[in-house]
Amino acid sequence: MFALLVAAAGCASVPITGDPAVPVFAVAETVPVGTNNEDAADDPAVWRNAADPAASLIVATDKKGGLYVYDLKGATKHFVAAAGLNNVDLVDMGTDGIIVVASDRSDLANAHFALFRLDTAAAQLVPLGRVASGAGEAYGVCVWQRGGDLIAYAVPKEGVIGEYRITLGAAPAAELLRTMRVPTQPEGCAIDTRDGTLYIAEEDAGIWRFRAGRTAGEMVAPIDNRLLVADVEGLALVPEGASGGWLYASSQGDNTYMRFALPDMTPAGRFRIAAGTVGAAEETDGIEAKRGDFGPDYPGGIFIAQDGWNGTSAQNFKLVPLGAIEEALGD
Repeated sequence: MFALLVAAAGCASVPITGDPAVPVFAVAETVPVGTNNEDAADDPAVWRNAADPAASLIVATDKKGGLYVYDLKGATKHFVAAAGLNNVDLVDMGTDGIIVVASDRSDLANAHFALFRLDTAAAQLVPLGRVASGAGEAYGVCVWQRGGDLIAYAVPKEGVIGEYRITLGAAPAAELLRTMRVPTQPEGCAIDTRDGTLYIAEEDAGIWRFRAGRTAGEMVAPIDNRLLVADVEGLALVPEGASGGWLYASSQGDNTYMRFALPDMTPAGRFRIAAGTVGAAEETDGIEAKRGDFGPDYPGGIFIAQDGWNGTSAQNFKLVPLGAIEEALGD
């Protein structure tokens, strides 16, 4: 969890602290996941209810237990038991509904996608099946709609990333379209749906960018123990206009979050979720950020962070108004 700097062999380890980070505060938190005393909660995704933004839904993983659906107050609406679902993302596929894709690491040698449909009226997950997504232990996942296709990225622990076209139906299938690689263990990923640019967090190295269709990437934000402190975990992309917006990253090693301005990945502020009415967030794995109206508590958007140290309770997820983060960082 915490990135540690070893001063000398046999000496106590000292946490690394990056550049100053402004405090922001959560206004809600989810009910803790069901797995106590373990690293369990991991990654959130959010569906925005355009007709009733306050009735939007969060889907999030307990990687030792299964997949949760929460409302924006943090209450549990549904739970699907399925050990090994590590990261999760979702996409609106029109007539096929809201499709949820989770990375399934229940077989440590062979990664899979676990597929669900989010029944938004009932706030429940409907299982659709499971498809193979390459060799290795499944970690990160992100999805989008390209044309009429459901495209998913498998980001296994071993670092060979696969781009897949998923076909839904009675027997779902996944077709490998492209492979990419980072040198060491990755996890978080984010896709820019405007042009297909893929961002990958290599935990001990930094953030990679893969242009659409390319198999070779470029390191665009290396770990420097100032802006990013290992591990770099979750990524979330908030587009703005034709090419602008923000990429958010969890700098897990010092319990902060880094924001970069797109398209050039210009550093644009660091923040932390501090204790207030709702507790702080530390050791964050997955994050989610979405702009738009999410009801009176989140009028300008929402930021969701996994909390790896939730006091005496099991891990959970903290919910922060995205507008409060933008205001704190000077937007």
